[in-house]
Amino acid sequence: MEQESSRTGEPHKPPPLVVHTDWSRAWGGQEIRVLTELREMRRLGFRVALIVPFDAELARRGAAEGFPVHGVSAFAKLNPRSWLEVFRLIRRLRPTVLNTHSSEDSWMAGIIGRLCGVPLIVRTRHVLAPISSSFSYRFPQVILTCSQSIADQLATQGVPPVKMVVASTGNDEARFRYSPEHRREIRDRYGIGDNIVLVGNVSFLRHYKGHPFIIRTAASMPPSYRFMLVGDGGDLPALQALVGQLGVEDRVIFAGHQEHPEHFFSAFDLCFFSSFEAEGVSQSLIQGLLNGLPVLACRIPSTMEPLRLVEDCRLVEYDDVDGACRGLAELAALPRRDPARMALQHDLIAGHYGLRHMVDIVVEVYGRHGIHPPAEP
Repeated sequence: MEQESSRTGEPHKPPPLVVHTDWSRAWGGQEIRVLTELREMRRLGFRVALIVPFDAELARRGAAEGFPVHGVSAFAKLNPRSWLEVFRLIRRLRPTVLNTHSSEDSWMAGIIGRLCGVPLIVRTRHVLAPISSSFSYRFPQVILTCSQSIADQLATQGVPPVKMVVASTGNDEARFRYSPEHRREIRDRYGIGDNIVLVGNVSFLRHYKGHPFIIRTAASMPPSYRFMLVGDGGDLPALQALVGQLGVEDRVIFAGHQEHPEHFFSAFDLCFFSSFEAEGVSQSLIQGLLNGLPVLACRIPSTMEPLRLVEDCRLVEYDDVDGACRGLAELAALPRRDPARMALQHDLIAGHYGLRHMVDIVVEVYGRHGIHPPAEP
């Protein structure tokens, strides 16, 4: 039985419940976006929860941050038992907002959410890639896309533009400011002197991130340049083998996965963003821009969106090593870590891709459907 409010005598209504689902068991930008939204919605007073596979990295990290995590054996749309498992869970939780992320969970949770009368179903689309079918996009009332390029691509495949809202993943504008202390700490740790131009990349080591392009470029640059790859993943052995094959062990540093990438961005002089497909608007790219770094990037639509806001960037086709060398040399000739240039770039990027901007969009979307942050006491 609902408890009565001691002040009004009216039944107490709990805050709206926002539930995110994700099929993925891996860890990357998509999963970081899920946790970011959960943190921010909890901060605003919403109740929040996760529905993910028992063995997903999101399950472990979500539980570590105190989020209610409801595990499922799998999201498998061809398995009747999986449908029943997810149905029972959503019916029991009765979310106010159900936000799906991957293909499998979007199919299942979208349909089940409609059957269970969930007031607002949201689907977040993270990648720029053709979809196999637009059928599952009928069930959410709102589709959040991580870039305008993703929205444009979905529209060409029959997804109604009226349902789409661009909400790039917000990055903490305070966390990713340049720090001279972090710069000195990291450069001292790896023995990188002030005379060295440090070119950095922070990302998971996956095929579409384009790291071989960085290594081949390193082999063609003068010895006054060093290249640091921050991240881990399945492509690491092949990348290490390529470094040995090209004989650039002294120029390429594998720093591994780091929980505090902001320290490393401050150590860099230039950012080389080598992804050549699939990206929405990469969090790593935005973090580097917030840090005030000049950026060399491959020419793909979603990457070009934020780069239109800044001057200190160059674009190159994937695997154009000569073009990459020229671009890095031009960027290295700019004033290094100039406070005025960094502050201007930081403010421009924060206004479009900062954490507060993303939260404002999400809250506005909820508000359109009558779902509001709980009132302040």
